Amino acid sequence: MSCHTSPYVSKGLLCLVQFHSVRLLGGKQLEEGVKQHYFCIEKIKMALVFLPALARMAVCGGTHGNELSGVYVVQEMERQWKEKGECAWPIPVTTVLSNPRAVKECRRYIEKDMNRCFNRATLSSPITDSSPYEVLRAHELNNLLGPKGSTDAIDLICDLHNTTANMGLTLIHYTTSDWVTLHICKYLQTKLTKVPVRVLVLDVPISDAYSLESVSKHGFSIEVGPQPHGVVRADIYTIMKEAVDLTIDWIHKFSSGMVFEGGDVEAFRFIKSVDYPRDPETRTLTAAIHPQLQDRDFCLLKRGDPLFLSFSGETVKYEEEEPLHPFFINEAAYYEKEIAFHLGKKMMLTIPSVQVQKD
Repeated sequence: MSCHTSPYVSKGLLCLVQFHSVRLLGGKQLEEGVKQHYFCIEKIKMALVFLPALARMAVCGGTHGNELSGVYVVQEMERQWKEKGECAWPIPVTTVLSNPRAVKECRRYIEKDMNRCFNRATLSSPITDSSPYEVLRAHELNNLLGPKGSTDAIDLICDLHNTTANMGLTLIHYTTSDWVTLHICKYLQTKLTKVPVRVLVLDVPISDAYSLESVSKHGFSIEVGPQPHGVVRADIYTIMKEAVDLTIDWIHKFSSGMVFEGGDVEAFRFIKSVDYPRDPETRTLTAAIHPQLQDRDFCLLKRGDPLFLSFSGETVKYEEEEPLHPFFINEAAYYEKEIAFHLGKKMMLTIPSVQVQKD
C-alpha cells in the first residue's frame, strides 16, 4: 500500500492532501494496508486546502432550446437584475441564453448539438460560411466566457439542462479532483431534500470535454428531470432555481472566508453507453425500455435483470458480469444518438476541507 502527498502552497502555508492506492496484500500485510488506507482517507478529510477566490460566475440556459427550465431560470434572473441591479445576488453573476435561435424555435438545436461543440478541436477550428450556427455560437461563448483553458476564463459556469429521464437533480462534471465543484455538489446534496441529488463524473480530459461548462475554470451542468422537452413544469423549475441559488450561496460563503469541511461525496463514473436492439439492416428499433427498468435511473443492474421488451414480447436481459447503474434511461433526445441509456459505476470520493486563499 502506498500513500502519496500533493502539496498546496498559499502565502507560505503548506497543505498536504493525501491520495491513496491499495495493492492486494496478504495476512498481516493486508490488515496493515487497510489501516494505512483509512489513515490516508482521514488525512484527506482533515487537510485544509487553500484555493483562489471565485470572482465571476455564469448561469447559462437554453444550450438546448427546448429544455425550458433553464431558459426561464435565466429570464427570471435577468428580471431580478433589472429590478435590483448589483443587489440581486451577493456575487457577480453573468446570465447567458446560450442558443437563442433554438430557444426561439423551441428546438434542441438548429444545425448541430451545441452541447458537443466546446472541445478544443471545435473551438480552434476556423469559422467559414458553411460553419453550423451552433459552432459559430460556441466560438462566441468561448470568447465571452473563456477562452477555454486560459487564466482569463470565467471562474465557474453552471449550465442548465432538462431530461425526460427520471434523473432527479444530477450534477455533471469532468474530473474527480476539482475540489470547488465537488464541494458545491456536496453542499447541494446536503441542502436539497425534495429530490435525490447525484453526482456524475465523465472523467474526460478537459481538452476533449465538449460541453459549455468546460470553458470555465470550474463548472458543471445541472440536469433536472423528468420533464418533457418543450414543456416547463413548476416543480422541476423550482428545483433547478433552488440549485442555482444554493450554488451562488456556496460561492459567496467560500469567498467570504468560510471553511467547508472535507468528507465523502457519492458519485457515479460514466462507463459506457447502451443502444436499443435494432434491426441489423434497417437500423429501426426492435424493442423498447422494459417496464421494470423505465424510470429507475441509478438503480443497480445485475446479470439477468430486464433491459428491453421486444415488440414481439421477448425480454432482453442484462448480461454483464459487473453490476452497474443505468441513467438517462429512455432520454428522448438520445434516440438520434442511438443511446438507450448510459451505464455508470458508483464510487465514493473523499475531498479535503477548503478555504479561500488569503491575499
